[in-house]
Amino acid sequence: MSDPVPAVTEADAVGETARLFADIRTTTGSPVVNLIWRHLATIDGGLEWAWGSARPIYASGRAQAAAARLYDRLDPPLPCPLPPGALAAVGVTAAELPRLRAVADGYNRGNGPNLVALTALLVGPAGVVSDDSAPAAAPAAAMPRLLSEGDVAAETWALVRAINLLGARPDEPILATMYRHLANWPGFLALMHTSWAPLAADGRMAAAAERARALAAEEGARLATLRADPGPAPDGVLGALSEFTDHVIARMVPVGVALARWLPPAER
Repeated sequence: MSDPVPAVTEADAVGETARLFADIRTTTGSPVVNLIWRHLATIDGGLEWAWGSARPIYASGRAQAAAARLYDRLDPPLPCPLPPGALAAVGVTAAELPRLRAVADGYNRGNGPNLVALTALLVGPAGVVSDDSAPAAAPAAAMPRLLSEGDVAAETWALVRAINLLGARPDEPILATMYRHLANWPGFLALMHTSWAPLAADGRMAAAAERARALAAEEGARLATLRADPGPAPDGVLGALSEFTDHVIARMVPVGVALARWLPPAER
């Protein structure tokens, strides 16, 4: 098992799909092609339509600037601070910490801009488009291997699925890819699950996702005038965009921001 929803892996992409994946990475500055794009590639004409519509928003730098504003206003709930020695105790050494931080950074580069730009494809224009754009970001660090069910112990995959349900619907059909990257450190996943579970139990994760959706609707409406018009959306595309932006991306934006703030800085 790789993705619980149909998706084209980056390694398996060929032809026009591979070209579009490469353009997505280059234009967004993300080290990975996020699951929403890989899922759209399974819908006839879906990737071409969605990326063709949204590309001007990303290329202008305004999706990234809008995401930065969203991150600043989001104020996601944070778990209790990590005590000294906690990461080493679960197998994350000082040398490994930059790789762990690269996962949080990589998904924060993608999820926030995707949330606002793809919301802009679903809502009507409103307000004035901000004329700012995000400054050029430093090159993204390399991501650890993306793991699938067959790559890890059964206990680790059960943990991946369990942490994916924190703050989600009980029948959540989409597995957030970030957790598959974090499965390279099963001990850290267990520590993260223990730390985030109280935030899910008392509703703070759900409230943060709802705030992310509200902020994205606000920012997306301002960005909507920048979208291109490639014609009518192919069947299934708008439903996929709504499913992802309403649920998994809105849920993972606060998690990614909180994770980056929770982890200690990497030593230089």
